[in-house]
Order: sequence, then C-alpha cells, then structure tokens
Amino acid sequence: MICGIVDLGSNTIRLSIYQCEDGRAQLLMNRKVTAGLADYVVDGEMSPQGIRVACDVLEEYRTLMDNLRFPRLRVFATASLRNVSNTAEAVTQIQETTGLSVDVLSGTEEGRLSFLGAVQGNGPEEGLLIDLGGGSTELVEYRRGDILSSCSLSLGSLSLFSRYVSRLHPTREERRAIRGQIREQLERHVPQPPAIRHACGVGGTARAACKVANLLFQRPRECHVLSARELRQLVKRLKEPSREDLHLLLKAVPDRVHTLIPGLLVLDTVARAYQLEDIAVSRCGVREGYLQDRVLGGTAQ
Repeated sequence: MICGIVDLGSNTIRLSIYQCEDGRAQLLMNRKVTAGLADYVVDGEMSPQGIRVACDVLEEYRTLMDNLRFPRLRVFATASLRNVSNTAEAVTQIQETTGLSVDVLSGTEEGRLSFLGAVQGNGPEEGLLIDLGGGSTELVEYRRGDILSSCSLSLGSLSLFSRYVSRLHPTREERRAIRGQIREQLERHVPQPPAIRHACGVGGTARAACKVANLLFQRPRECHVLSARELRQLVKRLKEPSREDLHLLLKAVPDRVHTLIPGLLVLDTVARAYQLEDIAVSRCGVREGYLQDRVLGGTAQ
C-alpha cells in the first residue's frame, strides 16, 4: 500500500509518501511548500486568503497523488488550524474545495504522535521531546517509553516572528519580548521544570539549527546533536548576523532566514529552563507518528 500523509503546518505544508507493508513504512518521497499560514491569521481567524493558500497546496498534492495513481491521501493540521477561532469553518471550506478531510490534532495529541514517531523505540530511555513548529511548541517529558507529562505552548518560530519582529531579524528589544513570552508560557504550563539531561528535537527549525551549526562550527555534515553550549553560541552569533553569516544562512536554510532566530530563542530558553545538556535532532516526528497510529495502527479509516 502506498499512502501520502500531509502535515498542514503553520509555516510549511509537507507531503510524505510512504510504502506500507506488514505494519512497517518506508519513506519514498517528500515535498514541502513554505506557505506561512500563520501570517494569514487576522484577529484570531484564518483569513480567506490563508484558506485559499492551503487549498491550492492540497490540490497540488492531490493531483500529484492522482497522477502517480496512489489513491490514499491523509491530511492533518496542527496549530495552523487548531489555534484559530474559525477552525470548523476553515476545515469545511477546505473539504468542499479540495474533497479532502482535515484531521485537526489537539496539542496533546500532536505531542503524543511526535513522541511516537521520533522517540518511542529509537531515542534514549528518558528525556524531553521538543516539537518546535511554526505556530506551537510541544514539550513531552518521558521515561522508559512512557509519557510522564505533556504540554503545548501556543508559540512557534513563525508566530513569534509575525508577532514581535518588525524587520528581517529581531532587535535587542524584540528578542527580549520573545524570550519574555516564552518564559511566561513555560511558567504557566511548567512552573517547575525538572532537570533533564537530554532532549529530542523535532521540526524544521531544529533541523535547520543543526545544519547551520555544522557549517559554522565545522562539524561533520551528518552530526545531528546540538549541545546547550553550541546552542547559546548560535544565538549569540546570529542575533546580529554579519554579512558573511547572512550569506551562509541564505545558502543553508533560505526558507528559514526570518524564523531561525525566534526558533533558536525557543530552543535556548527551553534548554535553560530544563538544564539540558544537548538536543538530538530527529528526522522523524508527527507525520511518522500519525502514520503509525492512524494508518498502520488502523485507528482511522
């Protein structure tokens, strides 16, 4: 069976196509469109323009699947539609326009599926999962394969950029405001974070941070672990990037030049709060968890 999974996110809309056999899945192809849906939220609602952008990308993916003669296409949304006041209307309009149903995940469910896809059976026995997206950040504390606690912060790399940054990169005052918002939500959801040594990072910003660190610090290209010290160095160097740094960012992560600093501030603030030593960046996450739980697990038709 060939199955396509679409992650309708706040920053990117991703299609992953898998070959599924005997309860296992092999990734065949990835497609990504940086749609920036968080920028289309007006007064708490997803605007008609934003819904149209989502529909255009979904229709493109559906056409691709049809051309390949792969009939199975599943779509889920995270903070992009969860954190707006017109969720039901947006989902209905998308379905009427594209013929595709959208499964809107709660923050708790997103965290659980990210844990299932990125950590369970693969990562260290205990730690913290950080799923940093464009519009939300899920924190999942786990031990021996079990979730101990989970929360969803209603902030992400793109939503922080849209709310606080006036130009391409945040000023000193804007960085302070971003950190203040992150700390406020951490205090609300996790008033006394436990000391945790290791974390698993999920999402495009975490992967981008590791890629940039590999270039700046001349680390091996395949290195996927970012120490807390390296993370602080990244924030210090890139908060006011030089011309050389900007050229490096444009070459390495051109679609995340504007959201990388807000995302790094989230990772660094969380790392400090939990006293992390390092973050291991996973290539897998919520899409793989959704596939395993909702498709291979047979919990949805």
